[in-house]
Amino acid sequence: MDELHGWGPALEEIRQRQASSLGMGGEARLTRQRERGRLNARERLAALFDRGSFTELGQLMGATGEPPVNADGFVAGWGRVDGRPVLAGAEDVTVLGGSIGASSSDKRYRLTQLAAQERVPLVVLLEGAGHRVADAGKPGRRPGDLGGLADLSGVVPLVCLVLGASAGHGALFAPLSDYAVMTATASIFAAGPPLVRSATGEVISKEDLGGPDVAVASGVVHDVVPDDGAAIARGRRYLGHFPAHAGQPPPVRPGRDTGRRRVDVLRLIPPDPRRPYPITPVLAEVVDDGSLLVLQSCFGASIVTALAFLGGRSVAIVANDPSVRAGTIDADAADKAARFLQVAGAFGLPCVFLADNPGVAAGSAAERSGILRHAARLYAVQRRLRVPKLHVTLRKAFGFGSSVMAMNAFDGQTVTLAFPSITLGALPATSDASAIADPEERAAIAREQAAASVNGAASLAYDAVIDPRDLRDALLSGLELSEGGRP
Repeated sequence: MDELHGWGPALEEIRQRQASSLGMGGEARLTRQRERGRLNARERLAALFDRGSFTELGQLMGATGEPPVNADGFVAGWGRVDGRPVLAGAEDVTVLGGSIGASSSDKRYRLTQLAAQERVPLVVLLEGAGHRVADAGKPGRRPGDLGGLADLSGVVPLVCLVLGASAGHGALFAPLSDYAVMTATASIFAAGPPLVRSATGEVISKEDLGGPDVAVASGVVHDVVPDDGAAIARGRRYLGHFPAHAGQPPPVRPGRDTGRRRVDVLRLIPPDPRRPYPITPVLAEVVDDGSLLVLQSCFGASIVTALAFLGGRSVAIVANDPSVRAGTIDADAADKAARFLQVAGAFGLPCVFLADNPGVAAGSAAERSGILRHAARLYAVQRRLRVPKLHVTLRKAFGFGSSVMAMNAFDGQTVTLAFPSITLGALPATSDASAIADPEERAAIAREQAAASVNGAASLAYDAVIDPRDLRDALLSGLELSEGGRP
């Protein structure tokens, strides 16, 4: 008796084709990938998703070729990350170098369609050679995944993991994503060394062309981690700070450290505004224990951008770092903060601003970098935020450096707070640039600037002057006020 009722041949054919697809580029190439200390595409997706939750999309693409191009070099599908649905695709470098064929191009676009339609995050894991030469340039009209990605910006979280050499079309996902992280042995570029040599005559290695030092300095990627596992873990953690899509409330994370408590910051912040200190330990002390996730720390380092949980609520933090050029805001710092705030605002995260800076960068190098343009963009982005904004002036804020950090009056803040003895002004009265010749007048204006906390509170420029040890409680109170208000 036929237990399969005549289905046997069809089932066997599909089973064989599926088995071939699971074999990717063959054992020799998979062994070479392991010897490099890297996971293969399927192992990477298994690590990204909760155990046993992955469902593959387009597994049989490329199956009819001779020989078959398994999954057309791009393994894709959906699963769960910390219990929530997520879409993902991984370039398979063992299949034709992870290059993009016509079928895998369609699969990439299908991912963007599903992400928009079902409103779930999208993660792409890169290690590929860009468009496949044999498939490129064919006439015809078809949708492209780059348009799909652009349409997803601000709609669902987009995360990019660069886990090997990534060139051309695939590499564009990094700058189009909300967050991009790469491994220490990865590289990313518009065109790889062979094409660079052919086009320009320049002979250069992958590392010098687009290794971590280059990619971080250019701002193409946010962070560098040691290996595949660390990159995947960081991507999962990043997603944990965001809702599945815009319009959904930011996640809430219950825990032991979600209540009010005084914070030990007096030892971390010297009262003298001329003395530097790192801001990151202050942030770690204030937010829920162990929840601080600093992003893009090696780019525009005079501003720290971080995600954290505060009272169990996901928040975005923008803070000046006085240990880096006294907290002066340069073009890179402004660019970083503006991009970060755009993402935070799109997904409804309350934004915390901690100001301690002498203003925006000055000098010929700063002007050539476009400091006015970048700082003005940062101001415009923060001004247009429609999420709760909580501002605290820690010690000083001069000139436009106060405006970009959301200190201006009538700027939509839920709360505006100050520490005692802050110093404010267009520029320091004690500076030679103040053009005040009379020593007595200069001293009088300096005293006025140094009394900004009391004078500001007296005129309601600040809602309150707080003891620095009450910083966490004051921010929690502001978050409570905003709970029922804005989308």
